[in-house]
Amino acid sequence: MIAIVFYPLVLGIYYSFTDINQRNMGTPFAPPTYEFVGLQNYIDVLLNVDSVFWKVAGQTAIWTFTNVFFHFTIGLGLALLLNQKFKGREVYKIILLIPWAVPSFVSAFAWRWLYNSEYGFFNLLLHKMSQQSIFEPLFTILGLSPSYNWLSDPKLALASVIVVNIWLGVPFMMVALLGGLQSIPEELYEAADVDGANKWQNFWYITLPMLKPVAFVVTLLGIIWTFNMFNVIFLITEGGPGRHTEILVTYAYREAFMNWNIGIGATYGVIILSFLLVFSVFYTRMLNRTEGGF
Repeated sequence: MIAIVFYPLVLGIYYSFTDINQRNMGTPFAPPTYEFVGLQNYIDVLLNVDSVFWKVAGQTAIWTFTNVFFHFTIGLGLALLLNQKFKGREVYKIILLIPWAVPSFVSAFAWRWLYNSEYGFFNLLLHKMSQQSIFEPLFTILGLSPSYNWLSDPKLALASVIVVNIWLGVPFMMVALLGGLQSIPEELYEAADVDGANKWQNFWYITLPMLKPVAFVVTLLGIIWTFNMFNVIFLITEGGPGRHTEILVTYAYREAFMNWNIGIGATYGVIILSFLLVFSVFYTRMLNRTEGGF
């Protein structure tokens, strides 16, 4: 455990206080020549006017909270639907789990093909629709184009990768919330029916309060996983165009392993870890207070 977790963690924190890069990191034939620079990397990342940290951090916040919001709302809606008894429920459940079962890198490449501006499915569909007179009013009113550069247009790129990650993340949220719904005692709803409560009152005063502990946990996990979701963005856009889809983890990777500014990359890693630790502690305390109220 120490070798796998703590050694790389401590080494990364140490590197964040050095100027280590490809030139001075050392080789089997030459000793390392990097130097301790104190807080200089943190000053350069957080305070330097040329730093892109705050722009990328803002995009990371948009990326994270937009994804988690739709993960939760769509996941809750599907969980409520699948919690009902109807024919073929298990089949629908299996179908809805497919995005979660497929490896994320496979999904990323599939969606990259769907978004292709020349032969992708979405542009082919829009082109076919634009040639049908029945859709002309729709294209005119909404100002739609028969073709879009989904991944190279700065106005569309971030929204496009967010859609992919929503598609990937909804099944987990759905399954977790469905488990929470099925753990709510049926007697509570029966008692509410006796008192004359309607479905909305049941949802608001029974379902949501009883679901809170599960919702808090899965939302925290969703925020952490989405914040660190490297695969989708890097495999689909590589952070482009012009850093418009860059988030903190992809930029940390770029600095450390593409630009070989290992010290700066480690600094980004420590900042990400610190933020997630603080957020997790705060969120866990909220969860404990919530559970204490039930």
